Amino acid sequence: MVATIDIETADGVVRGRRGHRVARWRSLPYAAPPVGDLRFRAPQPVRPWAGVRTATEFGFASMQHRAGARIGPRAYQPTSEDSLTLNVTAPAAPSTGPRPVLVFIHGGGYLIGTSALALYSGARLALRGDAVVVSLNYRLGAFGYVDFSAFGTPRHPFDANLGLRDQVAALEWVRRNIAEFGGDPGNVTIFGESAGAHAVLALLATPAARGLFHRGIAQSPPADWALSAEDAAIFARRCLDALGADPADAARALIEAPANDIRRAVDRTSDAVLSERPGLFPICPVVDGDVLPRSPVDAIAAGTAHRVPLIIGTNRDEGTLFARFADKLPTNPRRLHAMFDRAGAEFEAKVTAAYPGYPQPRAAVRMGGDYVFWRPSVTVMEGHSRYAPTYAYRYDFAPRALRLAGVGATHASDLIPVFGAADSPVGRAFTAAGGRRSLLAITDQFQDNWLSFARLGAPLPHWPAYTEDARTTLIIDNPTRLSHDPDRAKRLAWNGIRVPTLT
Repeated sequence: MVATIDIETADGVVRGRRGHRVARWRSLPYAAPPVGDLRFRAPQPVRPWAGVRTATEFGFASMQHRAGARIGPRAYQPTSEDSLTLNVTAPAAPSTGPRPVLVFIHGGGYLIGTSALALYSGARLALRGDAVVVSLNYRLGAFGYVDFSAFGTPRHPFDANLGLRDQVAALEWVRRNIAEFGGDPGNVTIFGESAGAHAVLALLATPAARGLFHRGIAQSPPADWALSAEDAAIFARRCLDALGADPADAARALIEAPANDIRRAVDRTSDAVLSERPGLFPICPVVDGDVLPRSPVDAIAAGTAHRVPLIIGTNRDEGTLFARFADKLPTNPRRLHAMFDRAGAEFEAKVTAAYPGYPQPRAAVRMGGDYVFWRPSVTVMEGHSRYAPTYAYRYDFAPRALRLAGVGATHASDLIPVFGAADSPVGRAFTAAGGRRSLLAITDQFQDNWLSFARLGAPLPHWPAYTEDARTTLIIDNPTRLSHDPDRAKRLAWNGIRVPTLT
């Protein structure tokens, strides 16, 4: 017989599954399903239920291409607009006091991904740190990050920044309910990777998120993703054209069109923009003057972002994954030249000189990865360190199998040690050619630092805070070491460049 555990939330009783070591609750609703007239609207409150709601299985992933919701070698989670849910994992043993809470926001370029991925359960983090781990779904792509608000009507108004609003709603759910699961609503750390890391920074710049979290961890954030209201309007209009919708009748079309038709139209339009404007990513939050008054990097630099402790870092070889498997970044000389063509010839000469061997492929891939992830992360390190404790890292560890594959310490490879997944199929593949002992040691480092930060607001004492004078950065490798202003020449070469625009 499967052991269950019932918890009374503010909306009703939920029944999870109690294992030998951890208890899990899956697909708990934190907002009403955004369907029908609620499509393209801000998240609305959950309708309370009577009786017991079973929460032992995953429901739907957010609307996306089927391949993005892959959760196993041949397994795909079904997708739906009805996906505003979260999951809770906690130690099964009782605690002597409230546990720190870690809320994970998955990546996937704001286009794909799901909290149902087994890696994201957080069981090993929960046990090692006596913590409660939450993972969440939020609206993606067409339904979460395209601003159709200009095409709303009095009958069918539309809102902007829906994915970001969803994340705020999920954090509000945590504040209301997490104590019933043993968590401390006054000690919440948000952490994410890639687009999820960008979400952490966007939440720092979101006034409505004030007080909902108390520290943040951003792993490989494309930190300066943000569309101006003008660019967002141009992109939305192009999406409508791809849908075949007349702007005069756009509201009806957006409400009535099948979800997959809208998704495909937006995906095609996004792909076109990525080709036309290398370095510009149109599926991202919008500086709307309301939910997001300023871009995350601008808010952080100005000191108007939430002044909470922050860990932020990138991987040494961010670009290799995209160059090999998802060619959407400026990781070849043609795309890099097109990007620099808009930034100015002086930038191209200055930056390429800082990458020995360019235009050889390896240097181009490194340059593209640095442009998207490392360059803007340094800007955040500089800005946030003026107002709140900031801890910088670079992940350099690449077991022999990843080096032989030519990807090195690539994008997302840090998720394996963070979640303690050395024994998972992916973790075993990482160390098939050796390096298991090193991976286990690095797993201990990651988890101990992340959990110390979540509990106390600072990593372990050997990791000093970042300042603009010293620029001390933890280089996570075998062995791990401290470096002061790593890749200084590249940092100076990138200084001042801005992302392209549609206008």
